[in-house]
Amino acid sequence: MRLPLLALALGIGLAAPASHAQAPKPGVPGAAAPGAAVPVGEPITPRQMLAHRAAYRLTLDRARDGSGVAQANGAMAYEVIDACDGWTTRQRFTLTLTDRDGTEIETTSDYSTYESKDGRSLRYTLTQTTQGAVTQRVAGEAEVTPEGGLARYSEPEQKEVPLPRGTILPTVHTIATLNAARQGQRIFESPLFDGTSPDGAQDSTTVLSPWQAAQANERFPLLAPLGSARMRIAFFDRGQAQSGGAGTPDYEVSLRYWENGVADELRMDFGEFVVQGELLELAPVPGGC
Repeated sequence: MRLPLLALALGIGLAAPASHAQAPKPGVPGAAAPGAAVPVGEPITPRQMLAHRAAYRLTLDRARDGSGVAQANGAMAYEVIDACDGWTTRQRFTLTLTDRDGTEIETTSDYSTYESKDGRSLRYTLTQTTQGAVTQRVAGEAEVTPEGGLARYSEPEQKEVPLPRGTILPTVHTIATLNAARQGQRIFESPLFDGTSPDGAQDSTTVLSPWQAAQANERFPLLAPLGSARMRIAFFDRGQAQSGGAGTPDYEVSLRYWENGVADELRMDFGEFVVQGELLELAPVPGGC
C-alpha cells in the first residue's frame, strides 16, 4: 500500500521553476498575511500559506469487486510549521482494513519532511508498519537543480538517484497547482519528488476543476474568506512512462484545496479500494521569523 501522501497536497511551496524560486521577503507591500485571501491577479506564494494542524477521519468510500475489503477505518493527523527558512511537516496515518471474514489488518505510517522555502532542498523520513512490524523505511535528502537534481538516500540503503530535469518538490507543486487553477488551467504535469519512494521521482498529472470563489463555512470560519479548487493528482512510475506503458496510475488522490494550503474532501484511491477523508479539526500554528 502506497502512503496516501496528503503532504503532497498540503505542502507549502513557490509557484515558479524550482531552480529559480525565491522566498518572498517579509513586509513586501501588498503581500497578504498568512492564510489570508489573495487579491485577484496576484499569485499565491508561500507567504499566504497557513501553518496549521489538521485531523481527518478515514472511512471506506468503495471497494472494487474481488478486493476482499469489507471495511476501512482510520485517522490521519497533519501538521505544517513555519520554520523561517523552510517548512517542517509531519503526517501520521493509521488505517485498519477488515476483510469479508472479519480479519483486521492495521497499517500505519509516519512521514516527516523539512523543505526549504526556495524549493531547492528536501529532507525526508518515512516509516510504515503493518500489524506492528516495520514494512518500509525511507530516509534521505534531495537537492533540486536546473538539470534536475539528486536524491541521496540513507535508507533503505545508501545510494544516489538522479532526478529528471523539471523535477519539483511537494511544496512547489502545491502552489503551482493552486495558481494554475486560479488561471483557468485544466492540467498540470511535472516530475515530482516527495521522498516516499526509494526509487526517486515520479511523474504526476493534476486535473484541475474551475476555481471557486469564497463561500460561507460555518464549521471552519477560517476558510470562509478563501477561494478553492478541486483537483485530482495521479502518480505514475517513471519507468512505465519511459517504456510507453498504458499510463495506469500508481496512486491517485482527489481533494478540495483552499488557497491557504488547507485541504478537505479527500478521496485516496489505492486501486482495490478507495478511502475518503473528512476534515474534523483545524487550528493555526504560530511560528515563522
